[in-house]
Amino acid sequence: MYLADEAWPDLETYFESESLALVPLGSTEQHGPHLPEATDHLIGEAFAREAADRTGYLCTPTINVGVSGHHRQFHGTMWVEPPAFRQYMESLTRNLTSHGIDRVIYVNAHGGNVPHLREVGGRLRQDGVAYAIEWMWDESIPDLVDDLFEQNGPHGGPKETSMIQYLEPDLVHDDRLEEARDTGIPSVEAAGTVKHGSRTFFDAADNTDNGVLGDQTDASAEKGRRLFEAASDQLVQLCEWLAAQEFEDLLPKDHV
Repeated sequence: MYLADEAWPDLETYFESESLALVPLGSTEQHGPHLPEATDHLIGEAFAREAADRTGYLCTPTINVGVSGHHRQFHGTMWVEPPAFRQYMESLTRNLTSHGIDRVIYVNAHGGNVPHLREVGGRLRQDGVAYAIEWMWDESIPDLVDDLFEQNGPHGGPKETSMIQYLEPDLVHDDRLEEARDTGIPSVEAAGTVKHGSRTFFDAADNTDNGVLGDQTDASAEKGRRLFEAASDQLVQLCEWLAAQEFEDLLPKDHV
């Protein structure tokens, strides 16, 4: 069920019987010369919609702009400051609780959002308002990602390229895959910006001139399909696990 497609009277039955919602998130930021700036939020929404279709749980509209200031040197990147993002996400989640939702899965496809979603979720849990957890597709299937790619990137690399080749092939500049590989870098290690145990970089541009890492020519739509199907299974199982929990068991313990 997609919330924005429904008329309000038709949502009453859902809120009477269910207490779980999927909130897709991503970013609008550079993903190299070959991928759209929508890459992350397209992926996040695709997973949330797929899980909602398979389970019947509620999917909200997608949060398209996230914490992406570290990509600001590249044309078109959009971002909000971390405190504004955290405040917005907490407010949005509290809004859902007013309708009876008490557990939320942030279906997130942008690494820059992760620590902030974790902070929001922790605060909501501590307040006893909601149990809100963050989910990243590639972290749910690490072995498959490692099996499919010699070097997966991470940012704008073959795993994200494969995913968009599968989900939105018309948005991929396949004629620029070699350019993306040859003008980027294989990995953060190859950039030489980790010195004596310290990450001396702050922005993507500190590491890579074209904004991406990895070998984009190692991507394919078929690999994207395998990734999408495997991670979707994991998200569906997470939904079913979370829905089956007693809410009180999800809250912090009073004391040891």
